[in-house]
Amino acid sequence: MTGAPDVEAVWRIESARIVAALTRFTGDFELAEDAAQEAVAEALVSWPLDSPANPAGWLMAAARRRAIDAIRRRNVLRDRYALLAADLAADRPVDGEGDPDKIDDDVLALMFISCHPVLAPEARVALALRVVGGLSSEEIARAFLVPVPTVQARITRGKKTIAAAGVPFELPPAGERRERLGGVLSVLYVIFTEGSTATSGDRLLRPGVAYEAIRLARTLAALQPNEPEVHGLLALCELTAARFPARTGPDGSPVLLDEQDRRLWDISAIRRGLAALAKASTRGLGPYGLQAAIAAVHASAPSVEETDWDQIVLLYEALGRVAPSPVVELNRAVAVAMASGPAEALALVDELVASDRLSGSHLIPTVRGELLARLGRRSEARAELELAARLCTNQAERSVLLRKAAKLS
Repeated sequence: MTGAPDVEAVWRIESARIVAALTRFTGDFELAEDAAQEAVAEALVSWPLDSPANPAGWLMAAARRRAIDAIRRRNVLRDRYALLAADLAADRPVDGEGDPDKIDDDVLALMFISCHPVLAPEARVALALRVVGGLSSEEIARAFLVPVPTVQARITRGKKTIAAAGVPFELPPAGERRERLGGVLSVLYVIFTEGSTATSGDRLLRPGVAYEAIRLARTLAALQPNEPEVHGLLALCELTAARFPARTGPDGSPVLLDEQDRRLWDISAIRRGLAALAKASTRGLGPYGLQAAIAAVHASAPSVEETDWDQIVLLYEALGRVAPSPVVELNRAVAVAMASGPAEALALVDELVASDRLSGSHLIPTVRGELLARLGRRSEARAELELAARLCTNQAERSVLLRKAAKLS
């Protein structure tokens, strides 16, 4: 999709709704996704010659035609074909009108289907990110540090498994939702993370992706009001998104935390995030709630220097106990550097280097370079930042790393 940015932009925003609507009307998850992909391929050819007035509607209509053709070729589902054909002839919208946050949201139903227990956990996440988040196989592979063919195989197997199991297109009964809730939350988290810091491309933020994750999280919170971690994830997303207006300059270049104009932070989003965090705290904080609590400390601080870094260190230590990961340890090291100085933090980062658990990621050399620079070890710091720039797949982040390295020359 790199040659047609308009197609890509519309697909990012509308893909989940299109696939969900087609799945509801055809009853065939795999057919719906294939038809949507074929519509995108058609748009890549058609739009440069004749740009549609309603791109989302064009994609929906094209995908619907593809689905009808596939059903006719199969010579099955005659009743469904008649219904679809009548809709197409009348040019009636398939995806409906009304409140986009209604509880029987098609996209949320699609997400629960993607997280069905008949699927292996890794297939659930890959499939949901593909059909709900609109992420490419390459983006999913980078997010989980696995080869692209592995992701593609998981998606293919997942679709075939759902078809073979005859999974209906509907929200599961309340008793089954809890079983799938962890998978749904993890998918929403990864979709939001991709929106808040893009894994690749020339933009730091992909707000449309992030705000769709927030919309789905709000819908899920209405559906599951007694699940603290649902509110914890919503709080994390709201508090993180509150900083979006200050995270990039007018030209889209990244603005680091210590240089951000905090007057640009979205106060309404902060209030929503704090309210969700209060709901998440009713029975103790889980992994998402703890991350939201860290974001809340940042949101309440007037500056980097006046941030309660000791509190953030404690929260990261708690997070490391309930959801240990090398990224959590690296973030704790950053907080330790602010609370206790770079020397103590560098020792923690070097332990991560020795464990080789973030091999190939730009995150460790980025943090290590910053710490070495603060310790006055300029040549070592420059080498680390240059390494981080080579490993970073986001052009906006890479430019910041290269500028930092150049200042150390």
